[in-house]
Amino acid sequence: MQYYLNGFRPGDPDIKPADNGGSKNNDENRVLPETVDVLIVGCGPAGLCLAAQLSQFSEFTTMIVDQKMGPMEKGQADGVNVRSMEMFQAFGFADKIKREAYWVNQTTFWAPNPANPGHIKRAGIVQDVADDQSEMPHTLMNQARIHELFLDVMRNAPTRLEPRYGFNVRDLTIDTVTADHPVTVVLDPVKENEDAAEPIQVRANYVVGCDGARSNVRKAIGGKLQGDAAHQAWGVMDILANTDFPDVRRKCLIQSSAEGNVLILPREGGYLFRMYVELDKLNPAERIANRNLTANDIIAAANRIILPYSIDVKEVVWWSVYEIGHRLTDKFDDVPTDEVDTRTPRVFTAGDACHTHSPKAGQGMNVSMGDTFNLGWKLVHVLTGRSKPSLLHSYSAERLLEAKRLVETDHKWARIMSAPPSEAELDGTDVPRIQKQFIENLEFTGGLAVRYEPSDLIAEPTYQHLAKGQVIGKRFHSAPVVRLADAMPMQLGHTAEADARWRIYAFAGSGDIGTRDGSIHLLCNFLLNDPSSPIKLFGRHGEAIDGLIDVRAIFQQDFRSLSFEDMPSFLRPAKGKYGLRDAEKVFCVDHKTGNDIYTMRGIDRDIGCMVIVRPDQYVANVLRLGDYLGLTDFFAGILVGEAEH
Repeated sequence: MQYYLNGFRPGDPDIKPADNGGSKNNDENRVLPETVDVLIVGCGPAGLCLAAQLSQFSEFTTMIVDQKMGPMEKGQADGVNVRSMEMFQAFGFADKIKREAYWVNQTTFWAPNPANPGHIKRAGIVQDVADDQSEMPHTLMNQARIHELFLDVMRNAPTRLEPRYGFNVRDLTIDTVTADHPVTVVLDPVKENEDAAEPIQVRANYVVGCDGARSNVRKAIGGKLQGDAAHQAWGVMDILANTDFPDVRRKCLIQSSAEGNVLILPREGGYLFRMYVELDKLNPAERIANRNLTANDIIAAANRIILPYSIDVKEVVWWSVYEIGHRLTDKFDDVPTDEVDTRTPRVFTAGDACHTHSPKAGQGMNVSMGDTFNLGWKLVHVLTGRSKPSLLHSYSAERLLEAKRLVETDHKWARIMSAPPSEAELDGTDVPRIQKQFIENLEFTGGLAVRYEPSDLIAEPTYQHLAKGQVIGKRFHSAPVVRLADAMPMQLGHTAEADARWRIYAFAGSGDIGTRDGSIHLLCNFLLNDPSSPIKLFGRHGEAIDGLIDVRAIFQQDFRSLSFEDMPSFLRPAKGKYGLRDAEKVFCVDHKTGNDIYTMRGIDRDIGCMVIVRPDQYVANVLRLGDYLGLTDFFAGILVGEAEH
């Protein structure tokens, strides 16, 4: 973590200096502004993930509203997959979650006992996160706590962004011939809102609907959730309870012979746990509300399923019933397919507003945050003039494809979860089908199956062989390194923050120690001095040399074999008002532990390579170290220079 760049400041370094954006975003009189650049509707995980990103930028105004009168306190999602944990590292609060949350290390499977099918028996145990799948754990934590951590990021940001609670979207219209704040939104105050009594009209440049499955934003742009329902009722509850069930502190998938299935998820704090409990089949035209199910119905069903064990519930913290459904919209923005060439998006939907599915694969909150982590940096680029508005078309193109994959996979998983075990799975010789499917789905449930297709933002895999383990279109896979300046062992991926900057990781070839005439030195000389360098073409006057593209170099030698003072000046840049040297851009292999990043990630040792990573941590391109033209051409398809802004 770097701070003090522009002078010493006592206190919490996570609290950034406030700037003028703080007053613009949070009027002391709680009066909503007439115009904003970005209006976010909904304070769920998708909305708060986006707001946390945008709150770092005072060049434009952001407002986030929610129909509730305050932040969530309990319930809803709890699973945080490893991909989301990697993202939280960029926001700066992954370590808090690792300290507080339950870590899912193993998943156990219980099936009917062949000797007594009315009782269950442990059928298998599976490691939940595969070796080297990620440096992050799979964790379980109350969604409300995730919200609170995002809110802390917003409050501590330069803009001091706070949600405006108690407002619902009544109407939204788009003036397609106006460039200045073309989206008009009418906000209705809810009856509990004492700060406003009448509808309020706000004009925005962009609106993002993160307002759930009944999204008024989606309806306003003509979007419809389409799909099917499994007609199966499930209950979910967070409880404090005593039980003789032996695996209550491990994630468990339990199948009974005739009473249905249970999913047990231990929770943070050491005592709380969650149960998803299969209840009754529903008739095709029946809604779950018609059954008038209660918390006691969920508890009774759980006790029937887990025989010969039982659960004595002492406190129900939160509970709900729901019906499994899989639904998806055909577009995540307001531009019809036949107008993509002539219009750019102004309104977007994210999270449950554009895709819904079962909660048992633990993807709802994670995929919702993935939506807006994808959209956030693109809005920043457009609003700050780094990219043309056409960049925003890529949000729907990329995330719709991933949502389709999510719904298809979850559709299959949900039906396996609700299916009774077959006789073949009970003979003691075969792995239960649910366990097989779980193992096959580990990459998916970890959030690591996302792979964006080739586009302006994702290059063709021409040079993929130079970094076989950094797959173009998939997330950058971190690995251990040692920082040269201070011999600090760390994860290379943890150098990236949620700051809308691009990264170039330059891996040196064999024998290169950073000195003159080596490939790294020549690359740095090009980036620093050549007029065709993307640093020169797309950087801004007066900003830090790494203000848009952050370059890091990695060498194969032990840190004792390298000299920091011999490194190119580009990798030791002077920054800030005092011209202080940044000493954190050069790394080497961690020979002490034997975790060699070149071996782990398939980096070509002879010639090395460049790995270009997007602001949302996805690998955009792999290039040869000397391919300066390819490097400039790639960025020229995405970024615009200051003169074009």
